[in-house]
Amino acid sequence: MAETVNGTEAPDAPATATPSTTGTRVLTSFDPRTGEVTGDYAQMTASELTRAVREARSAQQWWGNLGFSGRKRWLLDWKRSIARSAKDLAEAVAQETGKPYGDAYLEVMLAVEHLDWAARNARDVLGRHGVHRGLFAKNQVATVGYEPYGVVGVIGSWNYPVFSALGSIAYAMAAGNSVVFKPSELTPGVGTQLAESWSRLAPNQPVLQAVTGDGSTGAALCRSRVDKIAFTGSTATARKVMAACADTLTPVTIESGGKDAMIVHVDADIEQAVEAALFGAFGNAGQTCAGIERIYVAESVYDRFLQQFVAGAKRLRPGADRTASYGPITNDAQIEVIREHIRDAIAHGATAALGGPESIREPYVEPVILTDVSEDSLAVTAETFGPVAVVNKVKDLSDAVARANASAYGLGASIFTRDLKTAQRTAERLRAGVVTINSVLGFAAVPELPFGGVGDSGFGRVHGADGLREFSRSKAIVRRKYKGPFDLFTLDRKPRHLRIARAVFKARHARG
Repeated sequence: MAETVNGTEAPDAPATATPSTTGTRVLTSFDPRTGEVTGDYAQMTASELTRAVREARSAQQWWGNLGFSGRKRWLLDWKRSIARSAKDLAEAVAQETGKPYGDAYLEVMLAVEHLDWAARNARDVLGRHGVHRGLFAKNQVATVGYEPYGVVGVIGSWNYPVFSALGSIAYAMAAGNSVVFKPSELTPGVGTQLAESWSRLAPNQPVLQAVTGDGSTGAALCRSRVDKIAFTGSTATARKVMAACADTLTPVTIESGGKDAMIVHVDADIEQAVEAALFGAFGNAGQTCAGIERIYVAESVYDRFLQQFVAGAKRLRPGADRTASYGPITNDAQIEVIREHIRDAIAHGATAALGGPESIREPYVEPVILTDVSEDSLAVTAETFGPVAVVNKVKDLSDAVARANASAYGLGASIFTRDLKTAQRTAERLRAGVVTINSVLGFAAVPELPFGGVGDSGFGRVHGADGLREFSRSKAIVRRKYKGPFDLFTLDRKPRHLRIARAVFKARHARG
């Protein structure tokens, strides 16, 4: 199973696995800004992975028996440990992804907020509680609760190696699972730091372990008989993950990228929309699964929006220093995808309002804005995962919604309008897992909101109550409290009891 970037396979990733002088395969990580080696990590074998899963299963017994209160205390201690060392973790993120340090630190802060929420709310969401018994079970006590799967395998992405990873890890652990975490081969140092921060708290209880390696390690994790897999990455690799998990009927949660659309209505605050579009399209060098790649603007405000958007993008500067607007393309294989999408759009009649193929100066790509782009071109239909924005004119809101929904992806979307009723109606019509109104990516800062997509963007949810339930099995328990006036659940059913039940049934459901 080749490691991939969101949207395309990347067998020639900057990280490489090579034999060491002792014969052990070593995974080498690089700083994409400089090409310098950031660290060497073990390319874990299938036997080593099997041992990790076995240790995780043993640790899960201790972890599960702690109950919600015990796990909460441990998770909050872990949260504080991460927060205290946030500077070091952010430095590792910046070094392995190339993103500016400020962006890396923000990622750590958001991730810690989610860890805190999961720890504090797991009992309320997953704890056993009573449910309505219904007409024919008045003498029963009915409850439902949620139990952990056991061992969860998490396959992480490189673009947000802390935030994305903890979106699964924190919620899985809060639900009572142990976790075997396979970080991206591009960010093994970040994954290792996360696991080490846990092991310093509980050195004898490997509730969280990191297993480093390339795509073959991820494939081995899928075949290791863990109890669930949570995957973040490309749609192509998601299909391989699902196929591998199908052999053992291992359930999966998939978050596999997007092609998010932003709609600018006739009455939108243009300055606000432009500011959001710049952040959504070019933040993190466009390497955001829920970033903005398509912008549909009403005819009457199109020229004004485009002029301000281009002017704003011209002020952005990619680079390696901390004052840069964004960093390099983390995976050099993605550069060819970006180049192909730009060329294909222009070949199909698009105009480059800003930049073009010449904007690619490896490992950096300056902002590219394409207009009048064919809806059949790659820049519209496929995930570009770079600082390239398509800005197309639409006749009206219905036209914008139809184009936005035409994508095979369905992760996020946004609508800009001053009319809140129109915004709400439009949000409900958009085919996406999350919709923002007059903002982009704001949901990332709200731990209680579930996150996930439809179609090629995957299925299942992380974050919020749905994210906690995603890593739990429901268990229903029914207890007879007393002998009822009549019993229908017996082979010795009395005819009079059935007549009474039928009369009550018809009065309740067949009239009116």
